[in-house]
Amino acid sequence: MSLAKKIRDKGQVFNGRIKQSFGRITGNRRLTAEGKTDRVAGNLKQSGEKAKDAFKH
Repeated sequence: MSLAKKIRDKGQVFNGRIKQSFGRITGNRRLTAEGKTDRVAGNLKQSGEKAKDAFKH
């Protein structure tokens, strides 16, 4: 996994957590859902890249 992809995926997870928390604080369901979606998508991308790396070696 390249460093740029790691940073991008971790950034997506972090932004998702912030969106989700801000949505909870403000009571905005749409923002909460978007944050959760971003967080899960970032985690899935990280898992996929880790699986690729495991099979390369």
